[in-house]
Amino acid sequence: MHALVSSEPDVKGETAVTISETIPLSRSEQWTVERAVAAVADSLDGVRRLGVAFSGGVDSSLLLALAVRALDAERVVALLGVSPSLAADERSAAHDVARQVGVRLVEVMTYEGDRPEYQANGADRCFYCKEELFSRIDDGIADRYGLDAVAYGENADDARRPDRPGARAAANHHVLRPLADAGITKSAVRTLAHALGLQVADKPAAPCLASRIPHHHVVTPTKLSQIERAESALRQLGFAELRVRHHDDVARIELPPADLIRAVSDPLRTKVLDAVRGAGFRFVAVDVGGIQSGAFTLPLVTSDHD
Repeated sequence: MHALVSSEPDVKGETAVTISETIPLSRSEQWTVERAVAAVADSLDGVRRLGVAFSGGVDSSLLLALAVRALDAERVVALLGVSPSLAADERSAAHDVARQVGVRLVEVMTYEGDRPEYQANGADRCFYCKEELFSRIDDGIADRYGLDAVAYGENADDARRPDRPGARAAANHHVLRPLADAGITKSAVRTLAHALGLQVADKPAAPCLASRIPHHHVVTPTKLSQIERAESALRQLGFAELRVRHHDDVARIELPPADLIRAVSDPLRTKVLDAVRGAGFRFVAVDVGGIQSGAFTLPLVTSDHD
C-alpha cells in the first residue's frame, strides 16, 4: 500500500502531517519510508529542534518530511535562503511544499552577491553561497528559533560528486547530512518522495540562477534577472525542464532532447525567440547537447580527482 502525506488542521488550527503505512520501494535499494525515517532519526539523535536548509527541491523536501516524522512538526523549521539567485517561482514553490509538509518556513535573507569571491564566479562559487547561508543561520537564526542543529539535503550520489563545493561549507558549520549518511541515493529520494505523496517528487533539478553563468564571468544582479525572465517566459510556453545559459549577448538554451525539435519549429520557434530576446538577450541559440548538469563546473574540478 502507498504511504501518503495529507494536510489537515491540528488542534491549533495549523497544518499537520499524517502518513499512512509504509511500502517497499525498488527491489534494488529496498528503501521503505519506515526505514528512511529510522535512518534520519539516528542521524538526529539528541537533536531537540532542527533547522532544515530548504530549497523546495526534492532532496530537501524529502529530508523535511522525514525529519517531521522523526522529530515532530513542532520541532522542525524550514530555512529558505533568499537572494537574487533564487527565482521567484522557486521561492513560491518552496512555500507550497512547506505548507504541504506542515512546517514553519523562515526566509533567511542572504547577501552572497556582495562577496567578491562569489562575484568572481570561480569553480568554488557554491562554497561562498552556502557559507553565507550557514553563517547567517549561525549568527542569529539558530538562536532566534531555538535550533540546536541544522541539516541539509545532500544525498548519497551528491556526496560522491567532485563538483559540490557547498558541501565543504556545510562541513565547516557542522551541518548534518542525514540522507547521504544513510546512503539514500537520488533514485531512492524520488521513490520515497512519491511514497510520501510530496508534490515535488518528479520536480526537475533547479540549481540557482548563478549556475547559468560560465565560471570566471562576473555574477551580477542584471545577469541573474535576465536568466530568470528568460526561463520564466519559456516555462509559460510549455517547457518544464530547461536552462538558459548566459553568454553575454547570447542565450544558450538547454532542453531535454524530446523538446529540441519543438523549440526550433514554427510557430513555437518565433515565440521562443521573442521570449528570450524580451529578457534582454540579443542572440538565442538552442544547444543540441540538451541539459548538461555541472557543465561549467565539472571540467574544472574533475582533473583534480582523476
